[in-house]
Amino acid sequence: MSRASGLAIAGLGLLLSACQVVGPDYHVPDEAAVHREDLQGDLAVNGKNVVSAPVPSDWWRLYQDPRLDQLVQQAMASNTDLRVAAASLSRARAQVDAAQAAGGWSGGVKMGAQRLQESGEAFLLPEKVPVANVGDIGITTSYQFDLFGTLQRGIEAAKANADATQAAADTARITLVADVVRAYTQVCAANEEQEIAQHSLDLQAQSTTLIQRLRDAGRGDETQVTRSQTQFKSLRADMPRYGAARQAGLFRLSMLLAKPVDQLPTGTSDCTELPKIAQLLPVGDGATLLKRRPDVRQAERRLAAATAGIGIATGELYPDISIGATVGTVGILENLGKPATNRWGFGPLLTWTVPSNGSRARIREAEATTQGALAHFDGVVLNAIRETQTGLAQYSALLQRRDALADAEQSAQLAADQTHRFFRAGRASFLADLQATRTYTDVRAQLASASTQVAMSQIDLFLALGGGWESGRTQGTNSGKP
Repeated sequence: MSRASGLAIAGLGLLLSACQVVGPDYHVPDEAAVHREDLQGDLAVNGKNVVSAPVPSDWWRLYQDPRLDQLVQQAMASNTDLRVAAASLSRARAQVDAAQAAGGWSGGVKMGAQRLQESGEAFLLPEKVPVANVGDIGITTSYQFDLFGTLQRGIEAAKANADATQAAADTARITLVADVVRAYTQVCAANEEQEIAQHSLDLQAQSTTLIQRLRDAGRGDETQVTRSQTQFKSLRADMPRYGAARQAGLFRLSMLLAKPVDQLPTGTSDCTELPKIAQLLPVGDGATLLKRRPDVRQAERRLAAATAGIGIATGELYPDISIGATVGTVGILENLGKPATNRWGFGPLLTWTVPSNGSRARIREAEATTQGALAHFDGVVLNAIRETQTGLAQYSALLQRRDALADAEQSAQLAADQTHRFFRAGRASFLADLQATRTYTDVRAQLASASTQVAMSQIDLFLALGGGWESGRTQGTNSGKP
């Protein structure tokens, strides 16, 4: 080995021994909102209707409704939004593979042949060079050293983006489940309210018939009949909206499951009872909420990717160093492979673009992007707590309203029955009987509507809680995660 070669290899070894990763190492900043102690404790101020137990992974199974379970399973298997999310996740993972394959060993083969007239003066010859058939065969290989960790930062950014894409896919899943439960609840609510409305309509028809008989017997007048008929027609006019709401829910399920309405699970369109949870709702606490919510995980992973971007931009200030070798043969076709046409070489290669103002500006841009990602992360954390606390407050209020209406419904039914008996006995006026019946009908409709609102509020609350989709495969690999 020559002295020059020895010095070159020693210098390369010295550079490699000084290898360092540029840019900041990622960790969740201490000032991030996710560390705030006031966001870690109980979520519900009034724990009467909820319990601080872990949110189950399959929260919809709390309804204990096999048909609903079947709807969710079919939606998870065929929903178009999940197919889009799966494709995005595959692309993100491919980007990780591409980042990991950057640098390191690479190689290539070049082969060519041409009828060539070379310039004599290019070879310092005064005469014309003869035309010849020239071939060129070469094999090259090289190894790029990640001396300053630029490629490592690229891998970190790609992995963080893949984790964020996984979190986005989890968001699509919990949103899908909530939409399926909501659409199914809409179908059941429409059928239940239609049944109540039909019962009220039948009662009003009976009342109208009775008033007509009293009029014919001389115990009433035409005004009373007209008022009763008007009430009947008003109730009948309200009936079509229940069918429309039912169909809208079925069409929504058809879209979510990507199948025709007539292929939905048997009995879906005939459901007449709202899905109910027979236990206190498990809500956990703030700390587990922030770990479970996929949008929080997604924002945190975006912050990690942005932080890695600072290292990538900083790495542009430093040279790329690689070592490579070539072997080949170039010459007239019939002479290829002979000693006179063979060539080879090996050695280090340093490529360095002298940093300009643009390079420094890209670093500042990456730093600003990271600050923006941190602010977005804080906003997502605070919004997660707000959504959950708001959902809990609304759920509690709707439960109280439903319970109060249930008491009112019992009182209204009792009053209506008593007034009607008095009316038939001649001890109460028709107007009093009609008003009592109308009040009972209105309260029943309000109670049915309030029960639907409670059911919808439960769905919104589970969606705010992150749906229970806490899974090891959806967690990021960085130890700095919350």
